[in-house]
Amino acid sequence: MAAPDKPRRPEALDRRELLAAGLSGLALAGIASTAGAQSGARAPDAPRSGGTSVAAHRVEVPMPHGGVTAGHPLAAMAGTRMLMQGGSAADAVVAAMAVMNVVEPWASSAGGNGFATCLDRKAGKVHSLAFTGGAPRLLDPQVDPKALDHGPRALTVPGAFGGWIALARRFGRLPLATLLEPAIGYARDGHPLDPSIALFIGRAQKTISLYPTSAALFLPDGQPPAPRSTFRNPDLARTFQALADAETAALKGGADRDRALQAAYDYFYTGPIAREFARFSTETGGWLRLDDLKAYRPRWSDPVSTHYRGLDVYSSPLTSRTGLELCEQLNLVEGFDLAALPADGPQLAHLLIEAIKVAKADVYRYASDPRFAQTPVEGLLSKRFAAERRKLIDPARAGLYPEGGNAAAFDQAAALERARPRFAARGDDRTRGGDTTSLSAVDADGNAIAVTTTIGGGFGTFLVMGNTGILFNNGLRLGSTAPYDGHPNKVAPGKVALLGNGPTILLDKGRLHLVFGSPGGETIGQTQFQFLVNIVDRGMPIQAAIEAPRFALDADPNFYRPGAAVTVQAEGRFPDPVLQGLAAMGHRIEKVGPYAIGSVQGISVAPSGARMGGADPRRMGYAVGY
Repeated sequence: MAAPDKPRRPEALDRRELLAAGLSGLALAGIASTAGAQSGARAPDAPRSGGTSVAAHRVEVPMPHGGVTAGHPLAAMAGTRMLMQGGSAADAVVAAMAVMNVVEPWASSAGGNGFATCLDRKAGKVHSLAFTGGAPRLLDPQVDPKALDHGPRALTVPGAFGGWIALARRFGRLPLATLLEPAIGYARDGHPLDPSIALFIGRAQKTISLYPTSAALFLPDGQPPAPRSTFRNPDLARTFQALADAETAALKGGADRDRALQAAYDYFYTGPIAREFARFSTETGGWLRLDDLKAYRPRWSDPVSTHYRGLDVYSSPLTSRTGLELCEQLNLVEGFDLAALPADGPQLAHLLIEAIKVAKADVYRYASDPRFAQTPVEGLLSKRFAAERRKLIDPARAGLYPEGGNAAAFDQAAALERARPRFAARGDDRTRGGDTTSLSAVDADGNAIAVTTTIGGGFGTFLVMGNTGILFNNGLRLGSTAPYDGHPNKVAPGKVALLGNGPTILLDKGRLHLVFGSPGGETIGQTQFQFLVNIVDRGMPIQAAIEAPRFALDADPNFYRPGAAVTVQAEGRFPDPVLQGLAAMGHRIEKVGPYAIGSVQGISVAPSGARMGGADPRRMGYAVGY
């Protein structure tokens, strides 16, 4: 699984030329950057077999004063611009997320959902922010799950913009108008459309064409835009400008910064934009109403955490499943000396695969919106529970996908364990895929924020909401919700579905060591787990840890069902002896593209204080420091 220690010569480009123009790098005085690369013609959240290998090897990006690493170079640059204007890490991630809405519309939106994990260096505390909207109150729980894939009934209440305001109010310094300025410019004046985005639009053309407001944006003249053509979203530019103007008007009226930001929030959730959302939903047969938008609030809470090899790990709590997955996976493998295992053998990958199986079974047994069902969080995070569940891991043989363990018995706050219900599927119970983006920032004061934000499956609901230019999250689809009646994560009015988002921060004796996240739907927790093992157990520098080949487990029909058939999708750069050894242990192996799984964006901090950013070549990832 090791990435090469020395730079490798890039091989010839794929004919589809999915390595965008960013390969030339960014040459600005005082700024260090890495170029983005696309390694395949398909979103990495959905690995595929075969594919041409495109070697990628990057330098780490020094960030002496701060920096941003994001899923697109324009977003990373926008965030760094905020830092260079005296902004904080919060200002940087808000500006970057706004730009991502413009340049990566299939995976990011102000109408999406997500989580942020934030280090307040002065207070010495890590906070979690959930900007996750729930199902509309008019939702019919007996709806055909296929209706939740796309269209007006698939959407959740938009959470992301509320999260932007919450971050800006608590940790920001700059006006919202400044934070939105780069995104407004790119939406109004246009930007060169990355070839991969053009390809995704082409592949989604049939579904996009079902919705006139979406076709008008993504299919000009009835056809997908050409790669590198100038792409604009003028309606989104007007929406963002109206939000900035609401803040500006409040400031001119004597409001302080906090109340001015609240004015922009109200404009979105109770004012003209909210009314347009509700009007369009009603007219197209959707369930969203103005009361749903008025009731939404982003939520601050404590992250979930564990202690691994002397480091404190903080990640997202419910309704993120990934924070729980990541912590339990680390607890499980802590009982093995991973550092002693050879990198060129199958044993390390085998132990990680088995830990992923056990953790997913446990988390999928319980995890749901805690307002609707009790989840034994402390039990799932317990070292004693991990020691008990570790007994399922045979160091020499692949195990079946297990039934979830009795975490409630290890949870002091949990009620007596009830008999586990047997869930009956209604129709198709196969998980739908998801598409996401992640970014991380560190500012000059040492504050750090990782954000993972999503609109669910690629292009979310596929439905641009009226004249706003905004896509919503299809977070009610199977996978984010359980397909089984009686399961605690079954879709219900007002319930927040599970997200795979798990932005993470590591502290070493109270000092920042690592801030990172990854997109990838079901693969997020798996990707972040492998990345952390590369950093902590294998001692790899951040860029090498990002580039190292990965695998991801896929379950048929899904991870909710014990006994599901598990396939290990392995990037094609794994040495054949590793894959052959895993097969001999009983794993079902499927080779996928060489750079096909996840897309980690992260920043590491050495004991000396040196900050180094890394960006993943699996997408358009880009790191910028100053």
